[in-house]
Amino acid sequence: MTGMHDTDDLIPDLRIANGRVRPDAEYDVLLFTDGACTGNPGPGGWACILRHVQSGSERKLSGGEGQTTNNRMELQAVIEGLQTLKRKCKVKVVTDSQYVQLGITQWVSKWIRNDWRKGSKASSEPVKNAEYWKTLVDLCRRHDVTFQHVRGHAGHPENEECDRMAVAEAERFRR
Repeated sequence: MTGMHDTDDLIPDLRIANGRVRPDAEYDVLLFTDGACTGNPGPGGWACILRHVQSGSERKLSGGEGQTTNNRMELQAVIEGLQTLKRKCKVKVVTDSQYVQLGITQWVSKWIRNDWRKGSKASSEPVKNAEYWKTLVDLCRRHDVTFQHVRGHAGHPENEECDRMAVAEAERFRR
């Protein structure tokens, strides 16, 4: 698979695919996610749609925080969706966040190797949102996860629905 990153030596049970993804029928669950923030930082919301591929049944989740960032809400949407799963699954995460997709498929192995710092020196800046990333890595170890990036606000029905839900949550926390 193209884009597979080289975490085998660092975390052998974390296999995250990037790039070409399998047909939806080869997954147990499709997880559509989005995050939103009014101001950055400011009130934010996250949302996800979990779809069981075989049955077509769906579950929608959303939430938010009074003071957060857009990147945290993007991560929280994926985390909440994966935490909902009760057993090991093949999951395709569909996100419009390049931060999430590139972070988990390309950057995280370096961050782990550098003890959650952006560079190899002890004086290097810590990775932002490290606790979120650590949680996401742990959840990806429990499942067979593929991440697919879609363009936001480009008419993808589930992405648009997640966006509406996340914005509504951000507005709820704005009041």
